Amino acid sequence: QVQLVESGGGLVQAGGPLRLSCKLSGRTFRTDTMGWFRQAPGKEREFVALISASGSIIRSADSVKGRFTISRDIAKNTLYLQMNRLKPEDTGVYFCAGDPRNSGGYSPILYDYWGQGTQVTVSS
Repeated sequence: QVQLVESGGGLVQAGGPLRLSCKLSGRTFRTDTMGWFRQAPGKEREFVALISASGSIIRSADSVKGRFTISRDIAKNTLYLQMNRLKPEDTGVYFCAGDPRNSGGYSPILYDYWGQGTQVTVSS
């Protein structure tokens, strides 16, 4: 059974950092593209960043480029999202997800399995 468990969310002041973690069980990062998404209240879920199964391809949304970094530790089967210089508009529930078909796309419908989400709130 595939399971993703996020952690690390919380309340942070604008300009501060936060690191999210996502522990994977039941599958391996070596076969699946992994992504981070977020959803603000009343808005659709949106792509934040992805890392390919090989680890050689990393993509991020324009809104977070230069501020957020996706990474993974294969030995720990854990995915990370380092978020720096946070803004109030970064507030939302953050989800990690896996794409076993390695489509490389940004749409949430391409991802088969999801974590439960972790809340990030950035105060101004």
